[in-house]
Amino acid sequence: MRRFIVPSAQLDSEIVNITGELFRHMITVLRLSITDELILADERGREASAVILDIKDKEIICRLMALPEGVKGISKLQITLYQALPKGEKLDFILQKATELGVTHIVLFDSERSVVKIADDKLEKKLTRWRRIVQEAARQSGSVIPFVDFCENIADLSEFQKADLKLVLWEEEHNRHLKTVFKDLKIPDSIAVMVGPEGGFTEEEVAVAKSLGFISVTLGKRVLRTETAGITMLSILQYLWGDLG
Repeated sequence: MRRFIVPSAQLDSEIVNITGELFRHMITVLRLSITDELILADERGREASAVILDIKDKEIICRLMALPEGVKGISKLQITLYQALPKGEKLDFILQKATELGVTHIVLFDSERSVVKIADDKLEKKLTRWRRIVQEAARQSGSVIPFVDFCENIADLSEFQKADLKLVLWEEEHNRHLKTVFKDLKIPDSIAVMVGPEGGFTEEEVAVAKSLGFISVTLGKRVLRTETAGITMLSILQYLWGDLG
């Protein structure tokens, strides 16, 4: 059955009314009709099977066939991705794949070497678009929708950076490898991963990250692009301590 994400409050009632953009998608694109069965999920990962009772001009009326099940799609490992703004469509890819890999929080920020700069009057529109991307990725992959936030610079990340283990990926780090950090490490419940832009972090930025409790690490001899590095790290973490494999 097809899976759709609705506000959490709607799963607390037997009857669910779907309007707006989701209504248009379900009717004009998917051409759903009365008696069609589907899965309704919320951003917390609860799911319930439902059936379409009626379709009006601007509203679909569904009835839940069962009470919402317990939270699904949430990895037991809570991961926050701190991603410096990349160029072009790379950010769309990062948002999609990070969501598929079960990240719980994505914090985007403006790095010194970020080519893209977000004007204040454009930020709200950008955030709306980024949140729509992760919502769609969550719908397709069965993952929980991650929170998406934005910071103007690396120093402002202090209000977000709460995790048992905090790693900053830095190509200039030549001594501290992942295997060294992970050796004999108690399994963490939460991890923060910080990834730089195309040009990498400056030494000053890494110093700020370290002051916030991040450990600089290298992924080895391979030079990974910004859209690859974070996804690679998330995959490793989910394999080691999460739900991948």
